[in-house]
Amino acid sequence: MGHKHTVLAGYRNTVTAATLILGCALAQGGVVSLDSCRQMALANNKALRIADENIRGAGYLKKAAFAAYLPGIDFNGTYIHNQHQIELLGADAKLPTMSFDPTTMSYTPNILVGPNGTPVTDPKTGSLIPTEVAVIPKEAMAYDTRNVFAGAFTLTQPVYMGGTIRAMNQITKYAEKMAQSLRNSTLQDVIFSVDEAYWMVVSLREKEKLARSYANLVDSLRYNVGEMLKEGVATRSDLLSVEVKYNEACIALTKVENGLSLSRMNLAQICGLPVDSNPEPAEEGKDMLPEAAPDYTLSEVVASRPDLDAVRQSISVLEHREKLSMGAMLPKIAAVGAWSFSNPNVIHGFEKRFGGGFSVGATLSIPIWHWGGNYNKYRAAKSNTAATRLMLEDLEEKVDLQLSQAKYKLAEATKTLEMTDNNLKSAQANLENAQYGFKEGVLTADDVMAAQTAWLLANSENIDARIGLRLCNTYLAKVAGKLY
Repeated sequence: MGHKHTVLAGYRNTVTAATLILGCALAQGGVVSLDSCRQMALANNKALRIADENIRGAGYLKKAAFAAYLPGIDFNGTYIHNQHQIELLGADAKLPTMSFDPTTMSYTPNILVGPNGTPVTDPKTGSLIPTEVAVIPKEAMAYDTRNVFAGAFTLTQPVYMGGTIRAMNQITKYAEKMAQSLRNSTLQDVIFSVDEAYWMVVSLREKEKLARSYANLVDSLRYNVGEMLKEGVATRSDLLSVEVKYNEACIALTKVENGLSLSRMNLAQICGLPVDSNPEPAEEGKDMLPEAAPDYTLSEVVASRPDLDAVRQSISVLEHREKLSMGAMLPKIAAVGAWSFSNPNVIHGFEKRFGGGFSVGATLSIPIWHWGGNYNKYRAAKSNTAATRLMLEDLEEKVDLQLSQAKYKLAEATKTLEMTDNNLKSAQANLENAQYGFKEGVLTADDVMAAQTAWLLANSENIDARIGLRLCNTYLAKVAGKLY
């Protein structure tokens, strides 16, 4: 995996290189190699840019999750306007007093005493009547709280959050890896689409040459039949048959030329070039044969496929989501410190100015009963993990079938190329014999046209076989997760 990520990192830094390659390609008349087309496509593909942004976003979430380990500092400010001020007394308060009696060494109330020496009581309330009182004015117990300003700087340090912080950090770590694997999968899709478009242009360019050669052959035959008609050794019907075949060859050439133009536009669009840039592949027909493909094993393929790796990373994410759900059922402890202030403040009596102070403490939260809500969330998370594991097993089985199919297609394409090579040799020899027999007068123009048609078909099939072998080889590399 380390080598793979190194290679992919190289592709991610190809924007400048691709621009230089594009400039050189246009300066050289639009000649581009397969590798330069790949780099331009990777530099300009929107899906890859989206994947890069997803990776970047996953990295930011990873940093955000790590920040939960660190203390958080917050500020809260409040302003309140009250209609009334606070008045603790409705009227002036009169409090009884006491005097110190040296004889008893204690305080005695200052109350009214009658002539007989007994305390006098108020006839209405029955309470003792003081002879002296201390007066507290109503205004002294009135506080102006109509405009209140308050604020606090708070520091919170998580101590134990039921494992949720660690679980979130693990989730974001695997989510970033999953985003990278998804990008790798998209990268392989882009490369495969570039290869398909590129070799289609090469194929149609070869078929254009073939169609032009075929039209020239039929044109030569038309000329020869015309001369023979003048000498009276051919009929008008022979010439008309050749004329029809020549027109068909011209129509086929026009179709191939149009198809080649459209395929070049398609390649340019995939590479991020203007559709009228007319890219010209550097490879020739002789380059269409690939090197022998390695014999990939299933275990190697399963370990290399980025889409399977993305599923494995998603399983890791879901496993830690289980721990996150479990953490909702566990106690949570945090240390808290704050500096609070207000205006007015009552630190040293009631004052109409800002005043504040520090405070420290700890919080403990213990979930007790939520009617199974948190536990059912935990069980749902476990079910999602189990379902994704089953999906991974199913995908691995399908990859086994896909790998076998790709190998069979490659073997079939190899056998087809061998057969078309033999057919091409036979068709070439048959055409030469037909042309010689026509000159000697033992074969007709129809025989030559049949040989030319067979030669055209054999060449076309041979080109298709060569391109098919190349694409089968590329598809096998894609199935194996090795298309970089």
